[in-house]
Amino acid sequence: MPTFYDPGADAGEASEALRGLAHASRNFEHPGDLYGVLSDLLYGVRSMRQVLDQLARAHIDHRPLAFDDYGDHEIGSKAALAAADELHQAATLIDQVEERLDAAHAASGRVAWRDEPAEQLIPVQRWISVCFLQGEDADEVLRVIDDDGVDSALNFLKNWDYGDETTNSALENGYVYDLPPTGPLEQEVRNGNYDMTYSHSFGHVGLYRLHEITPDDAIDKREVLRRSASSWFEHPGVAAVKRERGLGL
Repeated sequence: MPTFYDPGADAGEASEALRGLAHASRNFEHPGDLYGVLSDLLYGVRSMRQVLDQLARAHIDHRPLAFDDYGDHEIGSKAALAAADELHQAATLIDQVEERLDAAHAASGRVAWRDEPAEQLIPVQRWISVCFLQGEDADEVLRVIDDDGVDSALNFLKNWDYGDETTNSALENGYVYDLPPTGPLEQEVRNGNYDMTYSHSFGHVGLYRLHEITPDDAIDKREVLRRSASSWFEHPGVAAVKRERGLGL
């Protein structure tokens, strides 16, 4: 228990209390206790600021009694002044500690701790449509496939990818898929984050890019499982060609 009159005894008491806190705070079984601990520490830091100032003043006030081990008063007096100066510097640094601790205390006060953790969120990767070509544009790419191979055609189609602009356009228009849309009589080639589908029979070519939704925007596991039950979607352009040619979907 503090004496409130014996600095030496109370300093020892404070030291033991901090040692105990250092040991006890290695694990918080009840996070709701964090705010209260921060409150007590904040009050303790404010008291520490006062203690450092008072220690500095005591070194100055008692300079007439200051000597070194060989009885030299001048050396002892200078050492007392040096100690007082360092203590003042330490007190100034404590002001910064108090400011940061006060901010942490305020932020902790805005946390509502619960007994059960939040449901885990997982990042999701979806395929977005980069381009879908028909007619003469598709014929040109199909010729590249026949003449130079699928890799050359896929690299050629990457010129239609404008990064965020393409991504935002696909998201706004709903051209987002669990898997790149493919169907009968269509071929598929994948290279890294790109997937190209094409069909000589239908005369179209499509390019899709894998897009990762950030954890902040991720959906939960139940939503992933729900969508996986209907993970195949056909690009509207493909469906339109099939309807035009009287082919079943």
